[in-house]
Amino acid sequence: MIKTVMQEAFNKQITKEMFSSNLYLSMAAYFQESNLNGFANWMRIQAQEEMSHALKFFDYLLNRNGQPCISAIEAPQKNWLNPLDCFESALHHEEMITESINDLADLAIKEGDHASLILLQWFVNEQVEEEATSNEIVDRLKLAGDSKSGLFILDNELKQRVFVPEPTAK
Repeated sequence: MIKTVMQEAFNKQITKEMFSSNLYLSMAAYFQESNLNGFANWMRIQAQEEMSHALKFFDYLLNRNGQPCISAIEAPQKNWLNPLDCFESALHHEEMITESINDLADLAIKEGDHASLILLQWFVNEQVEEEATSNEIVDRLKLAGDSKSGLFILDNELKQRVFVPEPTAK
């Protein structure tokens, strides 16, 4: 059985992951409205990933005889200045999620919750990938600068991304 302090912290993380999903859907809508369908696809896939992260915590709580609690989700931002501003916001958001995951890992260590620490190690590794990918796109947008052709090449590349769900634990 999971300790109450860990359950409460995981429930807060579920809310953060669901907010992340909504944020990326909002970014997808922004890009779709800008006729940047590749960027919109990338953000839509990111939204799916974030919801799968929320469900990973949800299922973990159930497997540990905990009680998932879904809290109200704050409405995300809707508008950005340009694609670079949007992806810089995404990178900043991922950095905040990384800090949250690290705090959860610290709590698991403090509580001696080895099972939760193992779960959180997956998320620690995932956040390294999330930040690196967002940072790469930010860097590429900076390289493209005001080049419309550079923007459209990157848009075409981002159109190729597909969602690959993680296996769930039973």
